[in-house]
Amino acid sequence: MSFKDELKGIIPAEELHRLPNRFDIIGDIAVVSVPDEMKIYNEDIARIIMGMMQNIRTVLNKVSKLEGNKRVADFEIIAGNSTETVHREFGLSYRIDLKNSFFNGRLSYERKRIASLVKAGEDVLVPFSGVGPFAIPAAAAGAKIVAVEMNGNACKSFTKNCKLNKVEKNVHIINADANCIPNMLNMEFDRAIIPTPYGMDHFLESISSLVRTGGYVHFYTFKPKEEIPELIEKYEGMGFEVEFYRRCGNVAPGISRWVFDLRKRDILFR
Repeated sequence: MSFKDELKGIIPAEELHRLPNRFDIIGDIAVVSVPDEMKIYNEDIARIIMGMMQNIRTVLNKVSKLEGNKRVADFEIIAGNSTETVHREFGLSYRIDLKNSFFNGRLSYERKRIASLVKAGEDVLVPFSGVGPFAIPAAAAGAKIVAVEMNGNACKSFTKNCKLNKVEKNVHIINADANCIPNMLNMEFDRAIIPTPYGMDHFLESISSLVRTGGYVHFYTFKPKEEIPELIEKYEGMGFEVEFYRRCGNVAPGISRWVFDLRKRDILFR
């Protein structure tokens, strides 16, 4: 039974449909997006969520989308007293303060999948690294990571998370704008993992020159399904072989997050 089903009889049916069908869980925090006109039901929503999920200690209402260069949303606490938590997935742990750093709990499968492809000794570039959820599993697999993140608070948490997961020797964190990567780094990588923010597809072209021939790029983008064939053709024209792609969930009506596993061929940007 969904939490919306649990709210039937508490919230009138003519209003209940406005509430999203799901909430996110990050550590012991539940994150829900309650429309402004439904805030009078915040306590009821929090009570139902905490009743369904016994491990939840805090319920946050996401009151804004990701904003600014640091990609941080605003939250209001509707139950509990903290925006800090420890999120665990596949044997790794991440300390996060959601008021300071972005974290997407819905990409846990992708993080495991990508880490399973990484080989020990590889040089791996991870822009938009956040608190480390893509970089740390790759480091745990034995790769040498260069991670770039412009949010200073996220970098501090990332540093702590490296120590927490005992991979600090494999990770070099740079607190900088990912736009500066081509000018900052004078090396080639075996692999790049790029969890691109919305609207920043240009990073594929700017960063791919740092990937060795035969190397891989795992590129995340936001597109409607009907644009995927054209996108595959574009990537092939840029000198990549599209080895695999999949949808990683909806983010807006008609728009999904997609991942492309790209192998760099001999000729780039024909």
